[in-house]
Amino acid sequence: MSTRTLIRGGLVVTASDELHADVLVEDGRVAVLAAHGSDAAARLTADRVLDATDRYVVPGGVDAHTHMELPFGGTFASDTFETGTRAAAWGGTTTLVDFAVQTVGHSLREGLDTWYAKADGNCAVDYGFHMIMSDVTPTTLKEMSLLIQEGVTSFKLFMAYPGVFYSDDGQILRAMQVAGETGGLIMMHAENGIAIDVLVEQALARGETDPRYHGEVRKALLEAEATHRAIQLARVAGSPLYVVHVSAEEAVAELAAARDKGLPVFGETCPQYLFLSTDNLAEPDFEGAKYVCSTPLRPKEHQAALWRGLRTNDLQVVSTDHCPFCFVGQKELGRGDFSKIPNGLPGVENRMDLLHQAVVDGHISRRRWIEIACATPARMFGLYPQKGTIAPGADADIVIYDPHATQVLSAETHHMNVDYSAYEGKTVTGRVETVLSRGVPVIEDRTYVGRAGHGVFLPRSTCQYLN
Repeated sequence: MSTRTLIRGGLVVTASDELHADVLVEDGRVAVLAAHGSDAAARLTADRVLDATDRYVVPGGVDAHTHMELPFGGTFASDTFETGTRAAAWGGTTTLVDFAVQTVGHSLREGLDTWYAKADGNCAVDYGFHMIMSDVTPTTLKEMSLLIQEGVTSFKLFMAYPGVFYSDDGQILRAMQVAGETGGLIMMHAENGIAIDVLVEQALARGETDPRYHGEVRKALLEAEATHRAIQLARVAGSPLYVVHVSAEEAVAELAAARDKGLPVFGETCPQYLFLSTDNLAEPDFEGAKYVCSTPLRPKEHQAALWRGLRTNDLQVVSTDHCPFCFVGQKELGRGDFSKIPNGLPGVENRMDLLHQAVVDGHISRRRWIEIACATPARMFGLYPQKGTIAPGADADIVIYDPHATQVLSAETHHMNVDYSAYEGKTVTGRVETVLSRGVPVIEDRTYVGRAGHGVFLPRSTCQYLN
């Protein structure tokens, strides 16, 4: 039976347009956009009408960097696919691209199948996967093209974490060569992990064990150096490159220089680098452990360069790198040794609101908000225009957003399965009211009405900036 929903009276904001229009949703897709007061709008009828007067009507967010149930440092990220996708919906995000992990000594296929099993039947919103390659071998290189055929088209490599996820330059070059031939996209964690491990060892030997030293040993210059090296390897391989969680001004400069040469090099940053700093890492009584993530938080002066990069399009995407660990019992594993603090922050629920606050603060425009949070990640990872926009034929992933409501971010009220908020006490302007995923309500007037299993796996095409 056909179901029709009409969203009436709102300001539709996409990456390219702002228009006062009514939106008709039919059978899970956007059917019609009609200007307010037009004859076309007057003719629209539906089983259900949602009033969006004085509200924005925006595409559901696309968070292209999350880690649900990730094993790390002897523990697991505290959000499951069920709790994490529910929290995402509360924050106006309707698509996640999470990371399946290859275990050293095992195939990419085994890792991917493990993540399929974790997510299947548990997700409140739609999801896809990137593949973390922890063990680049002739066998796993051959598997890359097979994964691309089933819609897993991006592969993450690490220049950090020797002994865990680390790949050397030769392995990176080989994977990039395959990506260049097959249309795959290499995602890079760009930090010089070999050098960082030396600095960690030296800091601990000096008795520097508090969380703030996590930021001090992971030098901005070692992020910049690795970013530069990744770019040169990609040039040699003839491969595109997407650098994840860029945090340092010097790393942005490397990306800008590459893009000025016309190279297919892309960069992502995250809300924690835009809104938090080493001041948080230095909080007393081990509270700084809450803010340990890699790349690390930087001194506040780096934030201006990140905002500028987002305005100039030297950075194209804001994702969360959502990887939550509870303070009690998980972050505490690093008491007396900062190197044992599980790396990661919660944020999947906060991204859309924090970026709207950036609009209010004058850092970015409304359309740029939607571009970096919805449209560009969808294009980058082969999901546009099914996701990331409001246009006839697109999935009806739609958020009715109140730009005037204020809220205080807090662990007391968030829906992520973690015992603290990285933004505790921060007041932001703007709040999600209603969320549709493929036309089905997930959040309705600030009430969760979704269900585990509604979300489906999304096979992705290759990066749409390379076609």
